[in-house]
Amino acid sequence: MELKIRQIEEKDNLALAKMIRRVFEEHDAPRSGTVYSDPTTDNLYALFQTPASVLWVAEVEGEIAGCCGIYPSEGLDKNCAELVKYYLAKEARGKGIGKELMLKSEESAREFGYTQLYIESLPHFAKAVSIYAKQGFENLDQPLGTSIHTTCNIWMLKQLK
Repeated sequence: MELKIRQIEEKDNLALAKMIRRVFEEHDAPRSGTVYSDPTTDNLYALFQTPASVLWVAEVEGEIAGCCGIYPSEGLDKNCAELVKYYLAKEARGKGIGKELMLKSEESAREFGYTQLYIESLPHFAKAVSIYAKQGFENLDQPLGTSIHTTCNIWMLKQLK
């Protein structure tokens, strides 16, 4: 398996949007109030031109297999970024690709000077939520910041060392 992890390029927009929406459909996750219906999902390249943000893309044999990024979401403390757009295509799961993406994203967060990472999710992604916990994310009772993804009801925070 030839794995390449690189920053998002403009040509990735369509493939990433399709892959992310397929993950929602596969898990029968809500479409409204989530990334599924968020218009920025169709132009992630533009979104990640924001300072102190990055989106890492995993390619396997030249095909997009997943993504994960860091974003200074509105309303978060200046030392806290959100771990965002963390999705893997079905055929890419269980191969360590997700862990590589998360580690690369955490490394970027530290380089940007963040000391905390925040993540929002849904019960539909229970397996992913258990992975977040194993990676040191702890559950919160309420959301941080001012998320537009109002359907998310799992909130977690990790202290970066």
